[in-house]
Amino acid sequence: MYKILITGGSGFIGTNLLESLIRKNEYRVLSIDIEKPKNKGHEQYWEKIDITNKQKINALIFQFNPDYVIHLAARTDLRGDSIDAYGANTVGVKNLLDTLDGCPNLKRVIFASSMYVCQPGYLPTSPDDYHPHTAYGESKVMTETIIKEKNPQNYGWCIIRPTSIWGPWFGEPYADFFHIIMGRKYFHMGKRACTKTYGYIENFVYQIESLLKVPKEQIHQKVFYLGDWPAYNISDWADEIAEYTHIRIPHLPFFLFRLLAWGGDFLKILGIKFPMTSFRLKNMVTDNIHDLSPIQKLAPDLPVTRKEGVRRTVAWINSQRKRNAAD
Repeated sequence: MYKILITGGSGFIGTNLLESLIRKNEYRVLSIDIEKPKNKGHEQYWEKIDITNKQKINALIFQFNPDYVIHLAARTDLRGDSIDAYGANTVGVKNLLDTLDGCPNLKRVIFASSMYVCQPGYLPTSPDDYHPHTAYGESKVMTETIIKEKNPQNYGWCIIRPTSIWGPWFGEPYADFFHIIMGRKYFHMGKRACTKTYGYIENFVYQIESLLKVPKEQIHQKVFYLGDWPAYNISDWADEIAEYTHIRIPHLPFFLFRLLAWGGDFLKILGIKFPMTSFRLKNMVTDNIHDLSPIQKLAPDLPVTRKEGVRRTVAWINSQRKRNAAD
């Protein structure tokens, strides 16, 4: 059996990817992460490793000797105030690249970046056209730059930019989106609904697995946005979530959201977390549509519709609530 190493296998995407690979039973898998797995059933496949610790990374990866690597490990929140706060993204990828030079069986590596190498609404003209708006985005620009400058030739490699991915095992902000709707706290923002490229997690996993299997020349040195097509109108999506929970979402004038955002900005200065700020409001009303045609050619048949993804996600949220209540 071919061996696959997943860095960041305890995270949202890693948890779903690992589950898919285990279920298919086509590979021997190893997950490395500084955090314990979200899914307790994955603990037998997990090793606790800080990817910024080069010595430990070297020892473990050389011992495992992978055929494939999917690099997901990263700090992904937007709360860091400088690029130095994202060492897991920059130092981590340097350590991994140096280690992979010594892996004799390595055939392919998929490196995860982020759509936030460009701010929402900015349409890049090439894979090297960057326009980040956060320290996190800057760290991912540096991640991509490090990979491209290294440009390994002893294995096929590509970079993926996840769009707004959602589904079971997710965290903020899209888990918050579902919980707010299901808790009857969501309101349509007048007529200011935006359209964005989102992606259901099982479709995303299918796309990653497709990138592992196609011929090297179809992925080598390329950058792929991953997500669902067509892009979603956020009001339509919210209404679908509400439908599965028997809720009707009311409409409120947009200026009320602007007032809430200003209030959230003030509370943030005081160190108080509030779900709405001007930064978040801008993201919510800015269209952000990415070109998915390159991945469509390699993975043309998304396995799960948006409505079915909503149904599965709502069911998962309800099952988690029951489990937590029982505990």
